[in-house]
Amino acid sequence: MNYENTEKLGLKPFELLLNQDRIGRRITELGRQITSDYSKETPVLVGVLKGCVVFLADLIRHIKLPLELEFVSAASYRRDSRREGQIVYGGAVAIPLEGRHVLIVEGVVDSGRTVSMILAEINKMKPASVEIVTLIDKPICHRSRLDIKYRGFSLGNEFVIGYGLDNTQKYRNLPFVGRLIEPK
Repeated sequence: MNYENTEKLGLKPFELLLNQDRIGRRITELGRQITSDYSKETPVLVGVLKGCVVFLADLIRHIKLPLELEFVSAASYRRDSRREGQIVYGGAVAIPLEGRHVLIVEGVVDSGRTVSMILAEINKMKPASVEIVTLIDKPICHRSRLDIKYRGFSLGNEFVIGYGLDNTQKYRNLPFVGRLIEPK
């Protein structure tokens, strides 16, 4: 993608927030921390589609342990960058989680409603532990208290794109995290 021609492609302008090198270094650190914390375990990573895909793919390469992957889909953004009231949830974890150590992997935690809903569903399966892993956390947007153990970066209320995160299904393939620039 030629990032200089965004207007010709019908894309909104954006600015860089986190470059690829900085993201890579932080993911390496998160992988080391998870490896250390679960050194005698085989954790189950549950990726929240679609925003987790790029982050999760890079993260698992830095976790030096046996692990298992599962995916669920959940979304609260449907049109543009506005939140919808209803969370659309799909997919169920196929493997038994009772007594297992589970890591919910999100691309971004915004209000926290989506991850809270997934956390409640996973807790019904009686895991030994459940932790949240996110590339981007927006703590000022949380609607309830969330305990996020593995956080890549904390940002404000910016609508972020890139590195798996989208706006109307576009921008996911950007190798960095950017912020959409809203017209004035």
